[in-house]
Amino acid sequence: MAHSINDDCINCGACDDSCPVNAISEQDGKRVIDADTCIDCGACVDTCPVNAILGH
Repeated sequence: MAHSINDDCINCGACDDSCPVNAISEQDGKRVIDADTCIDCGACVDTCPVNAILGH
């Protein structure tokens, strides 16, 4: 199951470059993960400075 970004996101963009499949984009002032593209690798989790990325 794909990772997701919760409301703690500060829209810093730190997670963007960590995603090997470019599943992270900006929408409405925060980052979102496209569930259809995400391969659930978890590479983005450690890059988030506010721990806003959750695995399921």
